Amino acid sequence: MSGTSEGPTPAADLDRSAVTDSDHTTYHRVFATAPLAMAVVDRAGLVTGANAAFGELLGTDPDTLTGRVAADLVDLASDTRSWHAYREVLRGRQAKLRCTRRLKHPEGHSVWVQVTVAPLSGQAGVLLSVADISARRELQARLRHLQMHDPVTRLPNRTLFFERLSAALEAESYEQSGTGRIGLCYLDLDGFKAVNDTLGHRVGDRLLAAVAERLTRVADEAGYARAVTPLVARLGGDEFALLVEDSTGTEQLAELAESALKALEEPFDLAGQRLSLTASIGVVERHAAGTTATGLMQAADTTLYWAKADGKARWTLFDPERNAHRMTRQALSSTLRPAIDRGEFALEYQPLVGMEDGRLSGVEALIRWNHPQFGTLTPNRFIGLAEEDGSIVQLGRWALRTACRQARRWQQDHPDEPPIFVSVNVAVRQVWDSDLVTDVAEILAETGLAPHLLQLELTESAVMGSAGRPLQALQALSDMGVRIAIDDFGTGYSNLAYLSRLPVSTLKLDGSFVRGFQYEADKNPAITANPADMVIVEAMIQLAHRLGITVTAECVETSAQATRLRRIGCDTGQGWLYSRPVPPDRISELLGAQACPQA
Repeated sequence: MSGTSEGPTPAADLDRSAVTDSDHTTYHRVFATAPLAMAVVDRAGLVTGANAAFGELLGTDPDTLTGRVAADLVDLASDTRSWHAYREVLRGRQAKLRCTRRLKHPEGHSVWVQVTVAPLSGQAGVLLSVADISARRELQARLRHLQMHDPVTRLPNRTLFFERLSAALEAESYEQSGTGRIGLCYLDLDGFKAVNDTLGHRVGDRLLAAVAERLTRVADEAGYARAVTPLVARLGGDEFALLVEDSTGTEQLAELAESALKALEEPFDLAGQRLSLTASIGVVERHAAGTTATGLMQAADTTLYWAKADGKARWTLFDPERNAHRMTRQALSSTLRPAIDRGEFALEYQPLVGMEDGRLSGVEALIRWNHPQFGTLTPNRFIGLAEEDGSIVQLGRWALRTACRQARRWQQDHPDEPPIFVSVNVAVRQVWDSDLVTDVAEILAETGLAPHLLQLELTESAVMGSAGRPLQALQALSDMGVRIAIDDFGTGYSNLAYLSRLPVSTLKLDGSFVRGFQYEADKNPAITANPADMVIVEAMIQLAHRLGITVTAECVETSAQATRLRRIGCDTGQGWLYSRPVPPDRISELLGAQACPQA
């Protein structure tokens, strides 16, 4: 028998074939009835089969999906990154794609889905699965809303506000369209704490909610017929913000702030309580380019502070010059104390000249700050700061010691000349916060300067109201032999009778009186001295002399002023006619020559 004949199929082969057919049927049944929407897609991107869940998700019969472009069904081509990844999976170059899409159902509602595309093992195609995540997205949206909104007013909270602000300041937001500008009204309720303290937090919360409603109405009205409605947010406490994207200028922000103030003027009726309320608003408007969220908020916070300081119940526009002054003030304040230790301060001296003989009788020590950044600063730039932070005590003690040491040195260098006194300004806080009497006694002993060669100047307002410790200190200094002078006399609320009870040796007439002595009638008959100033000054000089007090005129600038002051009995003059404030060596020259140069 030649050749071979085909015998019956072995039992093992029959069993394997049966299992394969059975598995294929099972897998097909599972695919068709699975609750997860699925479709098989070939390498060309066409659907070769879809299950019932997929058809239900898209609102159509799954059999009609065969042959359709899968990417169109789930919007995979809507962004470049997902489309590229999808094609890479089809080509077998990428293991998986997962993305989220929002699909439109034929019945009109939207469906959020998570799309997954993965290769099918051993087959030339991919499995596209689509999970409905609408419920999860809705829950996430609710949670986000709770996280991003204030529970009392239901307004966007601080987190959402800064998210919107940061987005508005991104280049993509303002370069493609709009005005490229941004504006902010930063609002704070005046006296809101009193509402919480007297009526309770429940009423306070109702008031905040009512304020939010009115501000929202203002924003809606402002946004009418505009591209963007201002965002109203509660930043915390009684602070609110109105953010204007694509603002058209300061005028728009000013109108918005004015509308907000007017909206809050009407009394609030809350559960039988009728409450009146005002607010202060800081307004900032600028180019979005180069602006940061932090910078904008700092400017708004500063401007809100100005509105409060200027009297509340108003809006104030950000002023770059005013802010620069504030920043300079802060910079000076923060470096004042270290500057004393670094020796950045120096004294200049302005001559005090006898009106009768024209001789140098004394000098006033004037402090200067040689600031490394801002140059030479006069006292009006930093003395107020020093009084606020208490460094005036340390600075005043330094000035007193330096001036006394210098006066003693002049005396030693010019033994043949009558010694001149030195006048040093003293702040009221030096009397209260330090033992001025002890400081003066120690410095005089240390430098060897005689007490009568030291004069301490205090302002009229400080001396006239002196009582208790300040008055005791002045009396003790006077008993020691130190001269006491009242500076800027005539500018405050003077109680002339009080002079008899004060240990004062000198009155320094404020320069505003001396300016009335400006002209000489013989040179210009049409312009004469102010007769009222002459009468007042002459009366003050006569009163002072009767009390045994000498008088110094400040700000003497012309010979005509000096002549008139001399005629009515003024003792000493000080001003640019004689000399500007000068370094110590220039005073030494004047002492040597005993002639004061004319200005």
